[in-house]
Amino acid sequence: MPGKILCLFDVDGTLTKPRNNIDASLEEFLQKKLKNKCTLALVGGSDFKKISEQMLGDDVIHRYNYVFTENGLVWFKNGIEGDRQNIVKHMGEENIQKFINYCLEYLSKITLPVKRGTFVEFRSGMLNISPIGRSCSQSERDQFEKYDKEHNIREKMIDALKKQFPDIGFTYSIGGQISFDVFPNGWDKTFCLRYLENEGFDEIHFFGDKTSAGGNDFEIFNDSRTVGHTVTSPEDTRKQLEKMFNL
Repeated sequence: MPGKILCLFDVDGTLTKPRNNIDASLEEFLQKKLKNKCTLALVGGSDFKKISEQMLGDDVIHRYNYVFTENGLVWFKNGIEGDRQNIVKHMGEENIQKFINYCLEYLSKITLPVKRGTFVEFRSGMLNISPIGRSCSQSERDQFEKYDKEHNIREKMIDALKKQFPDIGFTYSIGGQISFDVFPNGWDKTFCLRYLENEGFDEIHFFGDKTSAGGNDFEIFNDSRTVGHTVTSPEDTRKQLEKMFNL
């Protein structure tokens, strides 16, 4: 059974509350009960540092059979790192700079309840754009999330970027509370499936919370290579797994 079924988990909102650490009881459930039933894998848009913090340490690459960070642009199988991809090499420095400059110009013209720092975070396979700034506190995150639901700050910015750069070849994906990801077309979470589809699994079950159109789990949730499961919280993830595997 463990070699035939793979459970692939989003991190934020699925195994953890946004930008929080996984609860120790859920991690114990995954490692001591679920791991006897299937192979475990993680996929997230964040870099390895952030995902390892949320998943209780760098040894996450040994506790989970596969760990895909930055949607799979950086990945590990049984603790060993695979090949890396790089957005600059793919898009070119000139295009990246034009895009970042426009983002900063756009953000300089909007007013929010608060603004902090790190509005554009560069990652190996994507740019993460945060109108409020990633250095905000948790309470400020919560405040922005409510404000964004009312005023659609992220959606409006994405619309402006699409109009400004219609042919650049970027995909935009809203995830988490305060930001959205920007990456080359095809470099969404389905990117990790190229490393899994020939691994001999009969079924790949994906669990994520942002599975609606525009969410950063949408593409992989709807991919023909996966069986998609929409969850609403880490607690809901556990309940669905318990029912699925009779645990």
